[in-house]
Amino acid sequence: MASTNDPLVSTAWLADHLDDPNVRVVDATFKMPGVLPLPHDDFLAAHIPGAAFFDVDTVADTNNPLPHMFPDDARFAREVEKLGISADSLVVVYDAGGWVAAPRAWWMFLSFGHDKVRVLDGGLQKWRAEGRPVESGPASPRPGHFAARLDPAFIRTRAQLVDNLAARGEQVIDARARPRFAGSVAEPRPGLRSGHIPGSLNLPYNELFDAATGTMKPLNELRKLFETAGLDLARPVVTTCGSGVSAAVLSLALYRLGVRRSALYDGSWSEWGAADGPPIAHG
Repeated sequence: MASTNDPLVSTAWLADHLDDPNVRVVDATFKMPGVLPLPHDDFLAAHIPGAAFFDVDTVADTNNPLPHMFPDDARFAREVEKLGISADSLVVVYDAGGWVAAPRAWWMFLSFGHDKVRVLDGGLQKWRAEGRPVESGPASPRPGHFAARLDPAFIRTRAQLVDNLAARGEQVIDARARPRFAGSVAEPRPGLRSGHIPGSLNLPYNELFDAATGTMKPLNELRKLFETAGLDLARPVVTTCGSGVSAAVLSLALYRLGVRRSALYDGSWSEWGAADGPPIAHG
């Protein structure tokens, strides 16, 4: 069994446990709209043997106009059962590289009451660089048996973040790139204002991992990055980003540093940055 203290597992650990019937591997690769090839096409071309594809846009509330918002309990359970996941499964999530969405899937499993979930450190990028096997084609896992119950403490709504503008009971830290946070460039999603939530801090998610190896940085470096960004690890914190995906990279790093009960703003800038959204700040 993987360590319960660190949500990461190594490629070596996964290689040793790939044939364990309780281990279910899922590829949660995500790309911004319009970026080709599509993540599922990448999955069909090459994935870790036995993996199933966790589509961030499908394991979501598809009736919500905002992108990939959290689904209800029934939909989450139904979608992950299709991936062969059951209540006793140890889920190992990876993405193709860049750390974008595996932490989002990890956070969703935690939020819906399944703590037997890990993230593959370095993802498919490291797995392939080490010459480990991949397979191609669609996945056809035997459906699992899964029950989900969302703990609302794991996520925050716009109304809660608006209330926090005055109360400042929770620190808010934004995973977007620095120019987007400053409001000096246009948002990639059309129609959104530029800037950030007033009073929020900024730590771009890509600064938390080593681009050469694809692995997350050591704990001492992660701690320094958060402290340099102005975050007090002893106080409540909410992570945010463009659409609630890369924010979970910060959530994962915080979890590794021992921070529990942080929350993720699901709507993130896709909601806050709307033309009729709440106040914004620049700089």
